[in-house]
Amino acid sequence: MPFSLHRGDALAVLSTLPEHCVDSVITDPPYNSGGRTAKERTSRTARAKYTSADAGHQLPDFTGENMDQRSYGFWLTQILTEAQRLTKPGGTALLFTDWRQLPVTTDALQAAGWLWRGILTWHKPQSRPQRGRFRQDCEYIVWGSYGDLDPAVNIDDEGKPVYLPGTFTASQPSGKARRHITQKPVSVMRELVKICPPGGTVLDFCAGSGSTGVAALLEGRDFIGIEKTRVYHEVAEQRLLQAMQQALTREECTLAA
Repeated sequence: MPFSLHRGDALAVLSTLPEHCVDSVITDPPYNSGGRTAKERTSRTARAKYTSADAGHQLPDFTGENMDQRSYGFWLTQILTEAQRLTKPGGTALLFTDWRQLPVTTDALQAAGWLWRGILTWHKPQSRPQRGRFRQDCEYIVWGSYGDLDPAVNIDDEGKPVYLPGTFTASQPSGKARRHITQKPVSVMRELVKICPPGGTVLDFCAGSGSTGVAALLEGRDFIGIEKTRVYHEVAEQRLLQAMQQALTREECTLAA
């Protein structure tokens, strides 16, 4: 099977996996952000922070969202250190973050031994306007590599050069398509997973509803995911199975053509 999905604490599960088994780490860790004060950031649930009071349907909460900034930086450094052990030399790491946690995220990436390569921008057209203030319509993706980049990332599965964008524009899924509080658009994730060499393996240790894995499978990559929250683990498994079937059907159609 081109994917495996584990349920449990990310650090605990990562410690059971063999070294150098993945090509790219692409993940959306809990930001431990939201709110103007430290109390607001550490005492409110993810649902209270990141969904509107008038949301059409209630999405389950997830854990790990109430660390202060020092604790978050320490945790992120620990888990990125373990993730690097699993990554092949020349592999890559991409982490979503927001403006509040951008500095601690870049620090943790480097403290864990990764070479910081830059910051990508995810523009969200449907973000809420704020009267008298600048609109907060961007989140960020910090990325780096485990030493020099693997030359294989420079070519696609047809042998053509790969040129990846630095800015992505797509709105967060809405309505019934939104399966997770902080779900990322599959269209954005499909662009990001192209940093993984064709046929390589993507790791997401905060898998959520599985969008990273869906994108990986649709783009011809294998996937290893870890999710702690039971309900989101079930959602991710369902979506991954659907994506795998979609990818197989497309491959069969291509071979038959």
